[in-house]
Amino acid sequence: MGIGVGLFLIAVGAVLTWAVNATVNGVDINTVGVILMIVGAVGLVLDLIIFAPRRHSSRTVTSGGVPTAGGTVVQERDTYV
Repeated sequence: MGIGVGLFLIAVGAVLTWAVNATVNGVDINTVGVILMIVGAVGLVLDLIIFAPRRHSSRTVTSGGVPTAGGTVVQERDTYV
């Protein structure tokens, strides 16, 4: 579940909880809305904390080797933590 899905579930749950005044036999729309908001919030938090890539990049400039276009050779290395 991504950030967009989490925000969508929170929005749909909020609409069902506070904006819909309909009654359905056997289903409490307010409860469904609260459940959707909780699921969306939990999914959003999990996506932001656990599944978000933690990317740290380091850039090393070296003067050895064959320079391209008359400059120095630049070596970039991405390190994922």
